Amino acid sequence: MITRYDAVVVGAGPNGLAAAITLARAGRSVRVVEANTSPGGGLRTDQLTLPGYLHDICSAIHPLAAASPFFRSLQLENQGLNYIHPPLPLAHPLENGESAVLFRSMKQTTNRLGPDGPAWERLIGWLVTRWNQLQHSLLSPIPPIPNQPISMAAFALRGLPSAELVSRIFETPAAKALFAGSAAHGSLPLNRPLSASFGLTLSALGHIGGWPIVAGGSQRLSDAMVDILHSYGVEIECDRFIKSMAELPPSKAVLFDLNPAQLASIAHQELPGLYRRRLRRFRPGPGVFKLDYALSEPIPWTSPECGRAGTVHVGGTQAEIAQAELQVAKGLHPDHPFVLVGQQSLFDPSRTPDDGHTLWAYCHVPNGSSHDMGDQIERQIERFAPGFRDTIVARHRAGPGWYATHNPNNVGGDVSGGSHTGTQLLARPIWSSNPYRTPNPRLFLCSASTPPGGGVHGMSGYGAARVALATALA
Repeated sequence: MITRYDAVVVGAGPNGLAAAITLARAGRSVRVVEANTSPGGGLRTDQLTLPGYLHDICSAIHPLAAASPFFRSLQLENQGLNYIHPPLPLAHPLENGESAVLFRSMKQTTNRLGPDGPAWERLIGWLVTRWNQLQHSLLSPIPPIPNQPISMAAFALRGLPSAELVSRIFETPAAKALFAGSAAHGSLPLNRPLSASFGLTLSALGHIGGWPIVAGGSQRLSDAMVDILHSYGVEIECDRFIKSMAELPPSKAVLFDLNPAQLASIAHQELPGLYRRRLRRFRPGPGVFKLDYALSEPIPWTSPECGRAGTVHVGGTQAEIAQAELQVAKGLHPDHPFVLVGQQSLFDPSRTPDDGHTLWAYCHVPNGSSHDMGDQIERQIERFAPGFRDTIVARHRAGPGWYATHNPNNVGGDVSGGSHTGTQLLARPIWSSNPYRTPNPRLFLCSASTPPGGGVHGMSGYGAARVALATALA
């Protein structure tokens, strides 16, 4: 039995698992400790409504996982992982039964957008054609001198401005709404700098690798990662909530898949006071309010394209989405929220034991909110799918408090690893040439509070483990 490890990883979310795999593949002895009763973090699936109805608790749609260089290197299909690609990655209903549509095909998308097709290809197609050059730079800390300086500068010109500014190249409500919906994933008001980067990247990923779902539920992705760790003999100890360094087994390095404040608390005696104070100043982002449904039948969308899409952005026009996200940033609860909808069971019959369906829907709310947004969410869906409420058999509500209790990383219901306002999207958790390192040479942060930020990609864990291998474990 190993009594001293090369590395201990605290937290078994996707980044913690990615860090552990990277270390184990390099031949290091690793132990993972997790506060919850099972590994996975945001990659969990459970029966939240009715027996046999499988709901993704947090992350459900996986454009970043499909495009992640780290996940591709794992060949997770060998562990039984199966991505399902709906006929359409994304649909965005508009008034009068119309909709904006993101196809996997750039040509189909531009044809659908009509007069805005050429503008979409110039803006989004530019990144699609350069993704292989830029993916490591965009999914890692930005180095002082990028490997692709000209392309990175061109991306900055497109991604640093606000989404509202960049979308001025479009003329039609459909193109503006389609871009705004993807940009709103950043939990930023659309008039803020850097909000365009989310619209640019997520739209491009729809063309590059799609917006797939995981057959059987998102937990199958974390299960596949756990299987790889077990193949290296790595133990994962669950139901262990770590409060101090003294509770960890001896090791040369410790990697934390936790939020910055948790790191400051656990490693209180081993980090300088100034650094701890800087960690505690790291700001959480907005919370989420999510509804999981058991439905008697598919949503009766007015637009037929919405019934062919894995993800549906429900928010109306660009102006409506911008107003909703701005209200959240001001601490308000919008009457007409921007709602992200996942329709996994339409394309994955294993999600229900019968002919019923599941639905995954959430909106942003102020951090720590206790306000029930269920009625607002359902009114928004009903607006574009009259009769939706008649299909509801059961529902499960999950607000910021539920998320914070379920996963302590989700401070105030923030599932993105921290606010993207100000410089925090680029400086996570602080301004540093190496954000994974701490002043203590054996302690590292590997969570979504480090680059490249939120989302299921494993790149934060991979990046932190690479740094640990080059320093504490060299």
